[in-house]
Amino acid sequence: MSLPKTLAEDVARNLVMVARLIDEDPEKAYAYSRIALRLASRVAAVREAAGFAAYATQKYSEALAEFRASRRMTGSVELWPVMADCERGLGRPERAMAMAGEPEVQKLDKAGQVEMRLVAAGARRDMGQIDAAIVTLQSPELASNAVHSWTPRLRYAYADALLEAGREGEAREWFGKALEADKDGATDASDRLAELEGVEFVDALGDDEHTDGESRSIDAIDAPYTDADDEDHDGDDDESAKA
Repeated sequence: MSLPKTLAEDVARNLVMVARLIDEDPEKAYAYSRIALRLASRVAAVREAAGFAAYATQKYSEALAEFRASRRMTGSVELWPVMADCERGLGRPERAMAMAGEPEVQKLDKAGQVEMRLVAAGARRDMGQIDAAIVTLQSPELASNAVHSWTPRLRYAYADALLEAGREGEAREWFGKALEADKDGATDASDRLAELEGVEFVDALGDDEHTDGESRSIDAIDAPYTDADDEDHDGDDDESAKA
């Protein structure tokens, strides 16, 4: 759909702000997405951006509605994994699992299929099926030595699932593999690995604050990153939950 030039420029400015702020200030990104949505709700890119902004602020029901709208407009399956993750966020992991078995998954590119695998494993964990989650993540992509954009997150998710299952030695190995592939710091694999190895970080700048000569130390602990057209799902509710 084409827009008048002035309107198109206004919409584009708001979408730029959404993209710029979505990681550092998702609430502001969401506000800009609502402006763009009011201006051009029939543009698929606007609906997609609004979906991601809602997703970033854990408004999963709203995000799912926007992703469905975008998919209806474009016919693309690209958003299938994140739609499934919205189902997880709404406390419906069984729906996410059902989506993982739909024909749309076979139409995804490799990155999308890996993302769907991560979502499916997360849904298994939501349902308390940790061993099934581990098996879900075991794949040629996990075993490959090749490094892709999704490799650090796949290895990290596998390590985290192993740790939850009490397989600490294997978890340590896979956190190490995740760190090896994570050149851009997409995960906190280094902190998780340090925690498992009992490493402590010493605050060398705190000497002046401690008259007894003892330096402060903190454990290197961080929260894990968890785990990316059935248009008329019954029972879409407004409850929100953490993905």
